[in-house]
Amino acid sequence: MATKMRRNFSGASRARFAGDLTWRITRKDPHETEIIVVGADSRSAQTCGATLHDLGIEWQGQRVLLTMMSAAGRVATVEAASAIVHEPARNLYAALPLAHFDARARRFWRRVFLLVRIPGGRSLLGILAHASRRKS
Repeated sequence: MATKMRRNFSGASRARFAGDLTWRITRKDPHETEIIVVGADSRSAQTCGATLHDLGIEWQGQRVLLTMMSAAGRVATVEAASAIVHEPARNLYAALPLAHFDARARRFWRRVFLLVRIPGGRSLLGILAHASRRKS
């Protein structure tokens, strides 16, 4: 049994034909969203114009159904092969306990990467690593 998934986007969006049966739909408010639609013909973009309102996307197995309203109030339905919705998350990493390097650690890693870049530096770094293991 195939499940259907639907997303609705209210507000103004801009549609641009990117060529090769691909659309790019972007919107800024209330948050930035980018939708890539693949497999829709260029004629279907002109049915609604460049500015869209109240965009609905319904994924139905092997196809995607887009329902949109133009600024003039015309409603159009377009069938496409696929649609990808990209909604960037602003503070995605803020809550994660990521490591923070102090000045000493940054200086250490800067020196390591400097050594690796010079010819023979990797060998020298290997010798230093083996020598420090023997001391421990």
